[in-house]
Amino acid sequence: MLEAKDVSKEYQTRGDTLRILSGVTFSLAPGESASVIGPSGSGKSTLLYILGALEPPSAGTVTLSGRDPFLLDDRSLAAFRNKEIGFVFQDHHLLPQCSVLENVLIPTLVSQDGTANFKERARWLLDHAGLSQRLHHRPAELSGGEKQRVALARALILKPHLLLCDEPTGNLDRASTETVASLLLDLHQSERTILVVVTHNTELAARFSRQFKLLEGKLHPL
Repeated sequence: MLEAKDVSKEYQTRGDTLRILSGVTFSLAPGESASVIGPSGSGKSTLLYILGALEPPSAGTVTLSGRDPFLLDDRSLAAFRNKEIGFVFQDHHLLPQCSVLENVLIPTLVSQDGTANFKERARWLLDHAGLSQRLHHRPAELSGGEKQRVALARALILKPHLLLCDEPTGNLDRASTETVASLLLDLHQSERTILVVVTHNTELAARFSRQFKLLEGKLHPL
């Protein structure tokens, strides 16, 4: 389970307090998905970073499989993020000097199981993404949609329990958006991840089993 309880986030700015999130509470079970929409600056990305243990909340708790990552030391927290959480951002963040297959395997470099044990899974993910003929291409040789499909395969390589996507189709045309969205939902169902997607795309948001709107720091179910 992913559980957020009374999560708030504040920043101090020149003697003033800027509140971004206020009392956000929700939970998701394995196999469930949720989309979060809201205007720019509403705190969508901040919420995603807190769920992904990249940024601590000012108040409240976030637990994944009963564990609060913010109680871990730095080394354990890094290991927790690497194994338990997959990230897909608007920009694919692929390494230009690495091949498609090498990019997908990057998270395994610090895994105790070793990279070799994940090569078959990497090939399966890329084949599922329609990229079996692109394994040895560099990112510069791929389209925007293909790069984002590689990023999705990379996010899933270690079989994370939680998959977080921040505007995953924000830089794509309509056709590529449809391809990436369908692949995302297909892999989510087959992997039974907990999936949270932040997006401005209302058509994409409507495809998820649970839908929320973040407005003035509060999360409202739609």
